[in-house]
Amino acid sequence: MFKAKHLTEIQAFMEKTGIPGRDGWGLPPSKKSFPDGCNYRIEIAGVERYSNMVAMVDEAKKRSLPVHRAICTVSGSTYCDFEELKNMAKLAHDEQIELIMVVGHRKAWDVGSKEMGYPEGGPQGPRHRGSDSMAYWVEDMMRNVEAGIRGFLVYDEGALKLVNRMRAEGFLPKETIFKWSVFGGQCSPAGAKLLEELGADTMNPISDVSLPILSSIRTAVNMPLDVYMIIVDSFGGMFRAYDAPEIVRVASPVYFKIEPGTSEGDIYKPWVTDGWHDEFIRAKVKIASTLREIMERRAPELKLSGRGPADLRLPAVD
Repeated sequence: MFKAKHLTEIQAFMEKTGIPGRDGWGLPPSKKSFPDGCNYRIEIAGVERYSNMVAMVDEAKKRSLPVHRAICTVSGSTYCDFEELKNMAKLAHDEQIELIMVVGHRKAWDVGSKEMGYPEGGPQGPRHRGSDSMAYWVEDMMRNVEAGIRGFLVYDEGALKLVNRMRAEGFLPKETIFKWSVFGGQCSPAGAKLLEELGADTMNPISDVSLPILSSIRTAVNMPLDVYMIIVDSFGGMFRAYDAPEIVRVASPVYFKIEPGTSEGDIYKPWVTDGWHDEFIRAKVKIASTLREIMERRAPELKLSGRGPADLRLPAVD
């Protein structure tokens, strides 16, 4: 008869596989950093169009704030024409900002996908249904690659495994990077470790992870953690401004992720005007600037990377 293992034995087995047996309740400081030795960087989400990127760059310069990464076309890059994609790539290259594009149109490509639109089906996440859906998604990624873009959001473990293989074999450029999306729903060190093994270069845990959970995830993986400092109301509406020093202390290297608003469904409709997004992106940069101020007041020993650190995967331009 099989004898059940005790909790301590389970925890010891987890530790043996590189997964912490407990969350990091002691909040030990992270010994990891970005390649430049710094602890945190700035990520602005919702750069939907070229004009929004122009506004973001302008506001960041006014505030002398380095923006290291932009999450672009959250509504989906299919809503941008090829010329606009090229212009976004060139501006980001010139301003030394890493672009992460959301390809497709964010919803299931399969018109039969209805379950995820209902409360009990929502937890499945926006994963791909079938092979056609995945192939279409990669085709739109290729369009972005041709425009010069080298960073992409991924929210399906199978797709991550596929595109990582494509990158390894040169089917995609070797310098391409993959960011795991919050919509993938991972929030444990075991999940984070799986993603890193599948080829994720950076990970967005779910928005409400506690400091002990962040600490345990950091123990398990080396990739940067992209942590929501402010999140849309439909995800809980948290603004963790005064948590910022402790988040960096236990989870470095960290990207501060800035994404306020009512809901992703509201603010990332492609027919919302460029002018509205231009002003909204300036507000996001202002929030990021406030977070930097709090960090400098409360934890000046934790360092923000400067403009254009050498390890960023910038878009390629002709």
